[in-house]
Amino acid sequence: MDEKIKELLAQISDIEDEIEKTINQRQEKFLYYYEDGKVRFKEGIEEAHKKLKQTLPRFFLESKLRNLLSAPFVYSMIFTFVILDVTISLYQAICFSLYRIKKVKRSQYIVIDRHKLKHLNSIERFNCVYCEYGNGVIAYAREVAARTEQYWCPIKHARKVFGKHSRYHDFLDYGDATDYHEHLLEYRRKLAH
Repeated sequence: MDEKIKELLAQISDIEDEIEKTINQRQEKFLYYYEDGKVRFKEGIEEAHKKLKQTLPRFFLESKLRNLLSAPFVYSMIFTFVILDVTISLYQAICFSLYRIKKVKRSQYIVIDRHKLKHLNSIERFNCVYCEYGNGVIAYAREVAARTEQYWCPIKHARKVFGKHSRYHDFLDYGDATDYHEHLLEYRRKLAH
């Protein structure tokens, strides 16, 4: 990888650290912290949140008709998410074992915790769980696919690609055929358990 790209990636890493610091400061603002694997609110905050919860009748009365009409289509995607979750997990279990690729920890991508917020009614909590699961499955599948791409074809595209995964920047440049097979072996070694 050329030095300028390494320098830019280091800057991105610094920015990500700054974002994490800002998020931690926001946690203090909203009076919660993370301890022993659980989110904890300062005393009295959850009670204050409960008072902000919207009742179900009010929720339905204030809902836009388009939101209610789209619900069956939105929720029907659960089948797609579950099938993707199961097949990606099966794929990873078989192929990553054969290729000796370190497995993706599903639990790091599918994080379900917003349903515990006391200011959400039961429908809002359900919606949060649904979105957390769907987006988590997609993120999990993306990382499995990214590791697969690194194993089989770690080459950048000629055209600009939107939404690149985190491994993409380290791939070989398009058209760089110098020592391709040696580089491919090195990319595979980086994936090993």
